[in-house]
Amino acid sequence: MTLRIGQIGYANVTPIFTALTRNFPTFTYQFVRGVPSHLNALLANGGIDLCPSSSIAYAKSPELYYLLPDLSISSIGPVKSVLLFSRVPLNELEGSTVGLTTDSDTSVNLLRILLSRSHGLSNSFERTSLPLAQALETFPAILLIGDAALRGSMDGRVEHVYDLGEEWFRFTGLPFVFALWIVRREAVEGNHGEVAALLSQLREAKRIAYESYEAIAATCEEEQWMGRERLVDYWRCISYDLTPFHLQGVKEFFRYATEMGILPREPVIRIFPEI
Repeated sequence: MTLRIGQIGYANVTPIFTALTRNFPTFTYQFVRGVPSHLNALLANGGIDLCPSSSIAYAKSPELYYLLPDLSISSIGPVKSVLLFSRVPLNELEGSTVGLTTDSDTSVNLLRILLSRSHGLSNSFERTSLPLAQALETFPAILLIGDAALRGSMDGRVEHVYDLGEEWFRFTGLPFVFALWIVRREAVEGNHGEVAALLSQLREAKRIAYESYEAIAATCEEEQWMGRERLVDYWRCISYDLTPFHLQGVKEFFRYATEMGILPREPVIRIFPEI
């Protein structure tokens, strides 16, 4: 079986995928690139087998999936690439319609939770593909993620910028897990060995990545527009782990999402059975 692996086209996964493809024979894998919302859909309909996918995607259909252990895309504090850009201070957004990126599922629901539960605001939301400057002509605030958020923060022209990783940590004291490594159960059935082998490679790729940010930055395309120092500093804000502490953050997010009607029920966390 050729495992079809979703690959988010953002700088936050560059270290893991670079370490994986440079250090292991990946010719038996098929990599499918896309933004999180597109890869979520492919994962749900069987178009790919596994992916570092939006946490909320697991919660919506937990019966379809396992989680790979020890792996995530998280932050314990600021994440730098999930940002709310606003023309006004946060407390002045009461009653307004906030623009949302079309690329994300987890981050948009995180924003809904933070505005409502952390700040006591009532808002409506509208998806938009408008770039930052145009979006802020239409909405008082716009949520951007990934490279678009990084570019927007580098521009420096928006007065009020809120980091959702930092906001969540201030609210809960827990990590926020933006993406979990999710594998379809049907991909595991009859192909357990292939998934287990990939998991072993990903764990080692994570270890290599943590030790190699400078070397990876020197040869990756993001260095051309972010600069090496800024890129390495960004990667050091990201946690690629999935510890019990991270899972506390996952469960807290799912709890709030259930309370607010985003999820029908709190999902059971099921980890890929390695034996």
